[in-house]
Amino acid sequence: MLAIISAVLFFIAFLINAADISTNDTFTSTNVMLLGLTVLALHLAGIGSGWSVRGRSRR
Repeated sequence: MLAIISAVLFFIAFLINAADISTNDTFTSTNVMLLGLTVLALHLAGIGSGWSVRGRSRR
């Protein structure tokens, strides 16, 4: 799920940069790209991959 969010953020950053859309200082293409990289790093670290049940053993 986080990888999809990351891809969407990268696409938005590309559109802002390619179309030369003037935005305020918060939503520049670099900031949106950095948000995408942060979400991608969280995905690769295993955050948001789901809960694992611990303490139960199968016999």
